[in-house]
Amino acid sequence: MSLAPGLTIALLVGLLVLSAVLSAARSALAEASRTRLGELHKRGEARAERVLALLDSEEKTSGALALWQGAVLLLAGAAAALLLMSFAVPPEKLAVAVIVILAFAFLGFALPKSHAAARPEAVAMSLSSAISAMIAVTGGMASMFDKAARAMLRQAEHDGPQDSQSVHEELRETIDLHIKEGTVIKNDRDMLSGILAMQDLEVADIMVHRTKMTMIDGAEDAKDIVAKVLKSGHTRIPVWKDSPDNIIGVLHAKNLFAALQKYNGDATKIDIEDILLPPWFVPDTRAIPDQLNAFLKRKSHFAIVVDEYGEVQGLVTLEDIIEEIVGDIKDEHDALASGVRPKPDGSYLVDGGVPIRDLNRAFDWTLPDDEANTIAGLVIHEARMIPEVGQAFVFHGFRFEILKKRHHQITALRMSPVKREEVAE
Repeated sequence: MSLAPGLTIALLVGLLVLSAVLSAARSALAEASRTRLGELHKRGEARAERVLALLDSEEKTSGALALWQGAVLLLAGAAAALLLMSFAVPPEKLAVAVIVILAFAFLGFALPKSHAAARPEAVAMSLSSAISAMIAVTGGMASMFDKAARAMLRQAEHDGPQDSQSVHEELRETIDLHIKEGTVIKNDRDMLSGILAMQDLEVADIMVHRTKMTMIDGAEDAKDIVAKVLKSGHTRIPVWKDSPDNIIGVLHAKNLFAALQKYNGDATKIDIEDILLPPWFVPDTRAIPDQLNAFLKRKSHFAIVVDEYGEVQGLVTLEDIIEEIVGDIKDEHDALASGVRPKPDGSYLVDGGVPIRDLNRAFDWTLPDDEANTIAGLVIHEARMIPEVGQAFVFHGFRFEILKKRHHQITALRMSPVKREEVAE
């Protein structure tokens, strides 16, 4: 039994319109902004609330619309076949087939999809009633198919958690996408990446190592202590007694100068231990977000870092954490040099203690920082030895030449970008 050509054409036109509606609906819901819809809902737009409800049940909505679209394509194929039967000449059949395919591809899919993507909230609200009606008809069936598919995948061991992405991974991919498209500038990218990177860092990754800490022996003469504080440029300095691992307090420059004023500048009358702040010790394995919350809760921004044996490893400040987000913070008292000095030949003179993350942020490099925090640590890790002055190594796209050492510590090196052929050699 076949339909009259006129009825078949009418059926195809109706299916074409329905295909266009479905394509526009799926595109609009995928691109719609919840924030804008929320604002429209606050202004009294009832349709915005309906769209938000559809987005809240995203899987059910997507499944139902996909089911409708599949049914439309099947019916359109059947109707097109019936229409072609009414033409006896092959060229006419070919022409009709091409027209039907192009009509559905352009008018039923591409055009409404592009239109909806350009104004997703408006299109989603205008089609919200139609979408809700479609879901009411096929939503149950779509959910049933979805559950059956999930059960089959679980049985085939393809539905494991290892394939899922974390929120942070999805955010990183989104940032990378916008960078490639040129819609995110470098500073914004670095800040967003810094916030995400914080989740994977511990205090030990950003602390000032004990070898670089400015510390004061509490047994020193008060005049010498005042001179050291002035020379250091630091506001807070740990004070130790008997052993550098025995930190008895933190000297705040404000308290020191207040005591000097009290005794009219006579430092000999100051008892340093009387003006010390109690030290705050934190474990080196504490996650950076936890340490940030601890700083805010305690209303303090200076802590001594210790390992599992209670030995001092370094210090961490609130500024260190903020710099992980916004980059290096310098004021008029900070040294202009950051430990990296570019040379005219394209190489870089780098202090061994410069953090790898700072280099990556400053120069858009991709040096790995999962096995070492500093550039000297990376060289030792890759070389699998403590190199001597004059030795050079090539890895990660750079030539690393050791310039200076102090005992077993690399204090200065030269980094030179190398070409791929040099790496291969």
